[in-house]
Amino acid sequence: MAIPRMGLRHIEAFRAVMMTGSMTAAARRVHTSQPHVSRLIAQLEAITQFPLFDRNGSRLTPTQDGSRFFQEVEKTFIGLAGLESAAASIRSFSASRLSVAAMPRLAGGLLARIVAAFKTEYPDVMVSIHSGNASTVHNWISSGFCDTGLAMLSGESPGIQVEPVLSMSCVAVVPKGHRLARLKKLKPADFAGEPFVAFTSGTPLRERIDDVFKAAKVERQTVAEAGLGSSICALVGAGLGVALINPLAAREEFETNGVEVRPFSPAVPVTVALLYPPYHTRTRLVSVFSRYAHQLMLEEMGDLKARAAR
Repeated sequence: MAIPRMGLRHIEAFRAVMMTGSMTAAARRVHTSQPHVSRLIAQLEAITQFPLFDRNGSRLTPTQDGSRFFQEVEKTFIGLAGLESAAASIRSFSASRLSVAAMPRLAGGLLARIVAAFKTEYPDVMVSIHSGNASTVHNWISSGFCDTGLAMLSGESPGIQVEPVLSMSCVAVVPKGHRLARLKKLKPADFAGEPFVAFTSGTPLRERIDDVFKAAKVERQTVAEAGLGSSICALVGAGLGVALINPLAAREEFETNGVEVRPFSPAVPVTVALLYPPYHTRTRLVSVFSRYAHQLMLEEMGDLKARAAR
């Protein structure tokens, strides 16, 4: 009869008998029957070609060879425990680093909340937030300096991978107490002759907004330009003029800069997107972070819609 090869079940049974001193107790430990444990021990003795236990009735005493073999078994199980620990560390991204880029308002608002949610589940990941203007964020992503990024897009972004998450329309922001704040929804004609705070010339969003007013044949009085939604809202809140910005930025600024927010038609679409370096395969860490970003952004978009409905 061929002798079976040594397997994990043999070792588990032997270790259970050594630790409990009984075939019956060992069977309970490994969730099988006592005859099956006895059979496994007999097979293991045939495989090793030396007795593992001295038997005196129901009592089992390890032989000297059995004790030496148990020492080697424990070394193996310590190694397995180390592998389990290593797997847990890899699974939780322990000691991993993640670099994320965004423009200042997104970095200090939405992105910060995404990172906080992510860190509750993966506290050992070192997340670095890099904040810069649109061109800088694009360069950080395209060069691979940052693993991913968050951006509000209103045009093409060549040279990087773009994953759209949310599509929304710009809203109007006006100073508190302004005459336009009495209206529930604004249109281009409402801005005729109004002092207007615009995005910087040459940017895609500035061009889209200008096209809307040109199509409506409405003349505004552009009194200032700024590259950031936060700067635009600060100028609006100071009473310098009115403006159109993306709704996420408007939500942040509504609570800090004393502006009124109103829907605007026709739609001036913008997209919230996750950005990735070109030609890079996304790591599991980046993919998990992206799932958190998707979930939180969708939740916040639902909150914006709920506020707009009230």
